[in-house]
Amino acid sequence: MSHVKGNLTDDMGLPPAPGAEQHAALDLANSAVTLPGGQYTDLLATPAAANLWLTAHGLAPADAGLRETCAAELRSLREHLRSLIAARVEGHTPPAGALNAVNDALTRAPAAALLHWSPERGPYRATTHPTTQILEHALAALASDAADLLTGADADRLTACGSPPCNRYLVRHGRRHWCSTRCGDRARAARAYARRTGRLEETEGSEGAEGAKGEA
Repeated sequence: MSHVKGNLTDDMGLPPAPGAEQHAALDLANSAVTLPGGQYTDLLATPAAANLWLTAHGLAPADAGLRETCAAELRSLREHLRSLIAARVEGHTPPAGALNAVNDALTRAPAAALLHWSPERGPYRATTHPTTQILEHALAALASDAADLLTGADADRLTACGSPPCNRYLVRHGRRHWCSTRCGDRARAARAYARRTGRLEETEGSEGAEGAKGEA
């Protein structure tokens, strides 16, 4: 499931994580990001922001007028999805509450295309999408995508970004464990710094030991 019409992650200064353009559920899980320097960005922080996110993913009209209760439900599903993805990545048993939340979202809106009739078209099938159930349909679609992600071919390639403090998840391609070039550069710089400081400490330690021997 992927209906992204715009790159909302520009607000974070990051591109979508690998796999997020194919899986809206993964993009939802990554919609709140911790960045270096104590920065934190939440693309669902307000009802307007949540509406914008859903619209960009083809899950709500731009004028849906989401309220805070709806935005809060979307943020809640995000946290449950993060728990399930973390459990899959780390090989742990997922929280029962997270499983229940996703299953509840799956059943909140009819998934089957119902039979309709109109004078112009005659009989046809379509999934109902009444204005009063916009959020229910959005949550059901996201939960369905999450279930597909966690049980499909990409599940074994799910991983956490290997560049702290970034908290995003991605679908790994090859040996890449970073969600973006920026995170990859930061991880490589950290490793290079650790190697340099490690060698410096070893050199200082050996010089200190030799000095102690000379004094003895």
